[in-house]
Amino acid sequence: MPSKCFSFTATKNRCLKSSFSSRGLRSTFTDLKDGTIMHCWVPKSRKTTRPDLILIHGFGANSMWQWADTVRILSTHFNVYVPDLVFFGDSFTTRPERTESFQAECVKRVMEANSVTKMSVVGLSYGGFVAYAMAAQFRDCIEKVVICCAGVCLEEKDLKEGLFAVSSVEDAANILLPQTAEKMRELMGYTFVKAPAKVLPSCLLTDFIDEMFTQYVEEKKELLLAIAKDRKLSDLPKITQPTLIVWGDQDKIFPLELGHRLKRFISPTGQIGENAQLVVIKNAGHAFLYEKPKDFHKPLKSFLLGSTKSPPPNNPQDQT
Repeated sequence: MPSKCFSFTATKNRCLKSSFSSRGLRSTFTDLKDGTIMHCWVPKSRKTTRPDLILIHGFGANSMWQWADTVRILSTHFNVYVPDLVFFGDSFTTRPERTESFQAECVKRVMEANSVTKMSVVGLSYGGFVAYAMAAQFRDCIEKVVICCAGVCLEEKDLKEGLFAVSSVEDAANILLPQTAEKMRELMGYTFVKAPAKVLPSCLLTDFIDEMFTQYVEEKKELLLAIAKDRKLSDLPKITQPTLIVWGDQDKIFPLELGHRLKRFISPTGQIGENAQLVVIKNAGHAFLYEKPKDFHKPLKSFLLGSTKSPPPNNPQDQT
């Protein structure tokens, strides 16, 4: 049997679990009694004096890898909840639904199981679609919304009209769900301005794939297909909660135009009392959470801890 490269990914996972625990979180499973099991990191001891906050991951590394820094920064200010979406991490379902609305319903039911009735939500990439769906479906429960590099306002025709680097969802799935080291390098080339994969040995990339990308591959492709299928801006419900939109100016997965489009959709020009602001992070791609963490966490923390009033239209960080 061939020897395997030391599993850096598995070791990192163990370290992250210990880190989450040290930040006051514990791993839980919620049986939704319909064939769906949801895993979520929740506070060991929920403090009623703190607001409740959900961090929703995207495709790629698991929720711990994506939100480790954010949990460290925000766990002293919020009761933080970090769910695994269905078919990611330890969450799964036997139900046929694949829409972001279904994901939103599952996350909301986890929060209900933890006796949380009012909350803010931060969604990264695919998680941003789910966060937006939660804000639209559960308006009375969601107080603030943060959408990070999520093409919520994309339309199916955008693929054919050349807005993206790929022309079909199938091509996007092949990039977002890499099964070889070479495909992993391609994905990182799309997500980072300066891709670290060029200097990483293939054994480390293969190890990462084995840990992160080999489970529920077909189901995840179905999630991607569900996002774009018959998607039209005219069908998208408009949310009314105070909203922060964050984007990397060199995003190749969801181009910055989609960030501007989302802000215009939520707060049309001339509307009195804008309730959305767009922060553009310079020299950063889709992976700005890793590339420019300080540039992300500063406006994030300010927005979440600030007044619940709509952000001022002339905010100096607003790049529209």
